Amino acid sequence: MPLLDHEQIRDLVGDQDSADYELDLRGVSAADARIAIERMLEHRRFVEAATVVIRIDPATPTSGETLFLPVGRQLLEARRRKLIRHFTPLPEGDGGGFHVELPANPARSGDTK
Repeated sequence: MPLLDHEQIRDLVGDQDSADYELDLRGVSAADARIAIERMLEHRRFVEAATVVIRIDPATPTSGETLFLPVGRQLLEARRRKLIRHFTPLPEGDGGGFHVELPANPARSGDTK
């Protein structure tokens, strides 16, 4: 697999390091991260579409397993359930995490489609 420089990575994943809301999961366990994301998705009160940056600890040579895979899998499952419109990993220079686009909440906006 070819290595990519920082500019190539930023071209692939974008530079969306800010959002309407932020969920900081740095320093938490995988179990606590799962609960926090489920709460965010179940209790979202956004009538309009919103964006969320989920921050996790970046990988280091000595960090061991990070939250990247468990959180990424949870977000993928939420996207399949149509709770998330789109998500991308944050660029390396922005630390670890994901930029998440949440759809408008039709139940809250009166749209029952």
